[in-house]
Amino acid sequence: MHIVRFTSPLTGADAVGVDDGEHVTELSGITTVGELLRLPAAELRERCAAADGPAHPSAAVARLAPVDARMEVWAAGVTYRRSREARVLESERAADVYELVYDAERPELFFKSVAWKVSGDGGRISVRADSEIDVPEPELGLVLNASGEIVGYTVVNDVSSRTIEGVNPLYLPQAKIYLGGCAVGPAIRPAWEVADPYALDITLTITRAGETVWDGKASTSQLHRRLDELAGYLYRADLFPDGAVLATGTCLVPDLPFTLEDGDTVTIGISEIGTLATPVVRGLPT
Repeated sequence: MHIVRFTSPLTGADAVGVDDGEHVTELSGITTVGELLRLPAAELRERCAAADGPAHPSAAVARLAPVDARMEVWAAGVTYRRSREARVLESERAADVYELVYDAERPELFFKSVAWKVSGDGGRISVRADSEIDVPEPELGLVLNASGEIVGYTVVNDVSSRTIEGVNPLYLPQAKIYLGGCAVGPAIRPAWEVADPYALDITLTITRAGETVWDGKASTSQLHRRLDELAGYLYRADLFPDGAVLATGTCLVPDLPFTLEDGDTVTIGISEIGTLATPVVRGLPT
């Protein structure tokens, strides 16, 4: 089962439902993912199991990014050894910063996007026009309710400018937070249906003019941090009334000087969770 946000074929309005692979059944009384994430985990599970709204063939439903209302997307950095190595390599002046944070008690967490800026499956991502080296970062996303409980998982693309961040780590917001720099989807896999989130395969494929120009595979078993630890730090001194998505870091980083180009397509797959495919544009995604 997946929790999906979609355009209702009956009303044309945004809706939330559960997809069993054949039909999407709307959740009566729930109009946003944010409303669902206000519920405690046990009640949220009960609501999904008791979905009784209008049902639509899965293939006929236009899915939207599973992020809305007052939800926020945050991200963790340097949580895999490969990410640490890449960040050290690209940094011109502060490589030791990334070495230190990898083993530090406190993880690196940063704001990534408000809900309305998030692209969904099939939506466009962008790379900044003022950057030379830009890459996707495929990540397992934790879907957290208002209480900070992990209630689901999704796929996140934390698009990043290696050029800008590499000059100075204080430029991280400009390298990470901009229109078209975040994609989430295609849906939310309930946490209670994933037996072991530390045993998920992650794949990344980048195609250009119909040809694969980069691909790779990794696993969440390589994660250096515990998922509940990352969630705990995010909620330690903040409130998320409509829940949040927390990307848990990347372990698939194309080697320098590879960069995304206008017209590329980025496809990220996480076993048991889903596949997120997004075309690339350079500059503002108009």
